[in-house]
Amino acid sequence: MPPPQPPAEPSAPVPPDGPRVKAVPPTRAELDAARGRTLRDVLGPSLDVLFCGINPGLYSAATGHHFARPGNRFWPALHRSGFTPRLLDPGEQELLPSFGLGITNVVERATAQAAELTPEEFREGAARLARLVAGTRPRVLAVAGVTAYRTAFGQPKAAVGPQETVIGDTAVWVLPNPSGLNAHWTLEGIAGEMRRLRESLR
Repeated sequence: MPPPQPPAEPSAPVPPDGPRVKAVPPTRAELDAARGRTLRDVLGPSLDVLFCGINPGLYSAATGHHFARPGNRFWPALHRSGFTPRLLDPGEQELLPSFGLGITNVVERATAQAAELTPEEFREGAARLARLVAGTRPRVLAVAGVTAYRTAFGQPKAAVGPQETVIGDTAVWVLPNPSGLNAHWTLEGIAGEMRRLRESLR
């Protein structure tokens, strides 16, 4: 009889690719009640990338999940770029730290549109991000929205891609806004920029 085999080494969990229960969309009353709410950051130790949205939309605030509105291309682009082994649902956001990824926002309060935010809120958000990055020390802070980055960090000529700005030891990138309302960027274009970021980590 062959000797027993030693247990396998533990590895980062890869979520199963089985059927998942479809989330029930929030009602109009739930969306209205979500105005002004905040979302908990998705954080973990030793993050490679801390993705940063502009601010939560009402759909995300109502569900408690980042980039949750149908039509938002963050999660498909994240998978197509190779950051995750399969397409994750917004409700699976807590799996991200196992892949070295996290999510936060420039401005914490939820609104129906980012246009409702003030320049002062963006600047205050940049200061909060600096404190958050100093505490969590991700390799890269990736802000998903060039206009929001320009306003928050006082960089009016910033473009999508790596930035000269650093926060401590953390590099800063700007990614396209993945909102479905951003017609200037296709899903493949957004995924391509995410892929460029991922390849820079090697």
